Amino acid sequence: MNSINRRVFLAASAATAGLALAGCRSSGAVRAREGATGGCSNPIALATYSFWRFQEGLKLPIEQCIDLAAEMGFDALDILHVQMHREDDQYLQELKQRAMLNGIALCGLSIHQGFLHPDRVERQKNVDHTIAMIEMAYKLGIPCMRLNTGRWRTSKNFAELMDNRGIEPPIAGCTDEGAYPWVIESIEKCLPAAERCGVTLALENHWGLARTAEGLLRIVNAVNSPWLKVLMDTGNFLEEPYDKLEAIAPQSVFVQAKTYYGGGIYYTLELDYDRIASILKQHQYKGYISLEFEGQEDYRTALPKSLAMLRRAFA
Repeated sequence: MNSINRRVFLAASAATAGLALAGCRSSGAVRAREGATGGCSNPIALATYSFWRFQEGLKLPIEQCIDLAAEMGFDALDILHVQMHREDDQYLQELKQRAMLNGIALCGLSIHQGFLHPDRVERQKNVDHTIAMIEMAYKLGIPCMRLNTGRWRTSKNFAELMDNRGIEPPIAGCTDEGAYPWVIESIEKCLPAAERCGVTLALENHWGLARTAEGLLRIVNAVNSPWLKVLMDTGNFLEEPYDKLEAIAPQSVFVQAKTYYGGGIYYTLELDYDRIASILKQHQYKGYISLEFEGQEDYRTALPKSLAMLRRAFA
């Protein structure tokens, strides 16, 4: 083989190998692992919430979260917006560069907003906030953003909401049924920005109207847009979760996986991640699994244990 043909052959071989590897990677994954039985494992992200958990003195800056996620071997970072201490463009680009240098993808942005309010002006404020956050995700190169329906906030505090298993009565004069159009209309107002920025909105089975699989899917199906899908939180169906997770799996584009080492701060669920992984595989889910640690153990020991468990389950 002459030198020119040999170089062509080697270049073609390298390109073929690169295409094979790229085909094994799920979209946006930086370091997707090869599964033990062939094929690809899901890339495992770390939610910055896992360090903080709204506990006094644990609100680490996002820069440190990026560094620690890389040191622990995670593939990506899922940023909780309220954990950020700056939003200016310079800071956002510094975060993006820091993630790149650490080999970490910025894969998700979880925001707090709500459309469960009878006042149209208040709903519009939340629409405006959501659009601003879509644009922030675009600047960070983040392809997916978590939405909530919001909740009625008639509970005295979050502890009371949890005591009532996430159920709370509507504001006087309002009903859950009457609130669905508010949420649907508000989300629809956000869709042009989502499409323009290439940021998929993912409605989480959180509380409020999305506390049930039926309520969540009612909203997503009514909006009926490729730019609104589902964020599956494995820990937010408090009773008999597996059939409910199965119901929302076909439209899930992002998964947040709860662990509770040391006992849960709010509650503890015994989740079978082999079973959850099987459900997602049946629906060809290839995206991120984002760890949301919600236990009382020190994160320095709980996060590596959680990562190892999720790697095994989703290999």
